[in-house]
Amino acid sequence: MKNLFKNTKIIREHMQAALIGAGALAAAWVVATPARAQQSVEQFYKGRQIDMIIYSANNSAYDFYARLLIAHMGRFMPGNPTFIPKNMIGAGGLKASEYLYKIAPKDGATIGTIGRGLPFDQFLGRNEMGIDFLRFNWIGSMNRESTVALSWHTSNVKTLEDLQKIELLVPGTGAGADSELIPVALNSLLGTKFKIIRGYKNTTDAALAVERGELEGIAYWSWSALRSSHIHWVKEGKINMLFHTGDRVHPEIPQVRLVRNLLTDPVKTQALDFILARELLGRPFIAPPDVPADRMKALREAFVKTMQDADFLADAEKRQAEINLVTAEEVEVALRKAAAAPKDVIESVKKALEM
Repeated sequence: MKNLFKNTKIIREHMQAALIGAGALAAAWVVATPARAQQSVEQFYKGRQIDMIIYSANNSAYDFYARLLIAHMGRFMPGNPTFIPKNMIGAGGLKASEYLYKIAPKDGATIGTIGRGLPFDQFLGRNEMGIDFLRFNWIGSMNRESTVALSWHTSNVKTLEDLQKIELLVPGTGAGADSELIPVALNSLLGTKFKIIRGYKNTTDAALAVERGELEGIAYWSWSALRSSHIHWVKEGKINMLFHTGDRVHPEIPQVRLVRNLLTDPVKTQALDFILARELLGRPFIAPPDVPADRMKALREAFVKTMQDADFLADAEKRQAEINLVTAEEVEVALRKAAAAPKDVIESVKKALEM
């Protein structure tokens, strides 16, 4: 009995010590938690790597712009973090979008670039992945795209009027890609006769096919991408530029017609504006939902400062990259406007896209 009492006393003492230890740990956690919560933006980013998720291959225009951005943006971030590019290809950009929306850490250490047309599918009722693009934290866009339709110099299609009478073989680079959606819409709304030949990896591969004579033109190619990689086509008179899709005359190609000015039906005009609203997003950059507000502020401010920096702009000019800042606020306004489009306009868009 004496030993039993003694053992009970020892056990009680161990339990008291354990409780005291647990209490001390809990107190330490309570003390440490506010300190961790009060970590400054600079402290968070100092010595850190920021993942840049790029939805396309490393020879695409999106990849080109993303790598140009991250070569400079770290200089304007508190703590001067290093950006690491990570290509995440799949499902026309939905794989990267799903990762950023559902999986990526929501701490401001992961951002990405996605296809500019993806957010608009949601407003048309196509959202198999359950992604609400309005919940993303938008950082901004590196340019406001103007895209051109072009035919090769040997084609019988020399003008838009020709295109409304004569079929033109153009590339498709994947179901849901702009290269397929836009010409289908223009055929419906404007009476053009684009014939899409599917199976091309990207516009760069399609351009080689045009030179080989497999294709007769390209229906939807951003002027910035054409300018950076194939400006010799323009200088050598190898192509006919049939029209461009921007919302204003482009100073570098003022002679090229604006396709938006050619429609007279108000619903069709609004439908085309909805379809082409993606061009405002140009080369868009986002962060996951729920990133802390102070870190988002730092990312957005760094993005704007980068777009305005003399060294960055000199590098962009050297690489023949067109830069035209679109702020996060401008992107969000455009998306909210598209989300609120009238029902008759949405139906016209769906019809134009054969949905």
